[in-house]
Amino acid sequence: MIELKTPAEVEAMRPAGRFVASVLTALLEAADVGVNLLDLDALAHKMIREAGGESCYIDYHPSFGASPFGKVLCTSVNDAVLHGLPHDYRLRDGDLLSLDFAASINGWVADSAVSTIVGKHRDEQDQRVIDTTEEALEAAIGVAKAGNKLGDISAAIAQVCHGAGYAVNTQFGGHGVGRTMHGEPHVPNDGRAGRGLVLRPGLVIAIEPWLMRGTDQLYTDRDGWTLRSVDGSRGAHSEHTIAITDGDPLVLTAR
Repeated sequence: MIELKTPAEVEAMRPAGRFVASVLTALLEAADVGVNLLDLDALAHKMIREAGGESCYIDYHPSFGASPFGKVLCTSVNDAVLHGLPHDYRLRDGDLLSLDFAASINGWVADSAVSTIVGKHRDEQDQRVIDTTEEALEAAIGVAKAGNKLGDISAAIAQVCHGAGYAVNTQFGGHGVGRTMHGEPHVPNDGRAGRGLVLRPGLVIAIEPWLMRGTDQLYTDRDGWTLRSVDGSRGAHSEHTIAITDGDPLVLTAR
């Protein structure tokens, strides 16, 4: 069921968006060569406790997860692109790190993701795939306006990604956000403009383009959660929670 938020409810979601953005900013600053993924998770956990918030991940156990997630942050490194389960791994120079974080503040959820290259060594193709997900996200937000269709968002993402030469996986994508992390509608990363749900003020969704450099096919790691590219190529992930308004979309998780 798709739920539209009132203007007051959208306003009430702002603290969650600001908090999620602040955590990702802190994590980006902390992510450096030699830093353990478990330390990044601990930092996010500490910030949740200090804010009086709740994790959306720690007890999360959907059908595609082997067990409750058990951590508060997704840390996907290199050939991992989604749902990376934090583990005992120290970041290395040149690693491509994606951070995905969602939390609830005062009963409202926000969800966001960002990718970065760790250290001084920067592979041009890694930066290109990061830049493409960010450009696709910006293009999608640009058409997320009342009266347009959900397919316009999907088509905008696909146009950027296909235009850069990447294949697009539609197995995982964006989603509705509100009192819970995942709700209707599903927001695919590929689709046809002018099709689907009419965007109306009060609709709050997470838009999240993600790509892998050499494939659109995934497999699940032995940890039961981390999704990796089948060919070992690196991936990137960008995401914001936005609200449809009477005017321009409101990016709740803007950093």
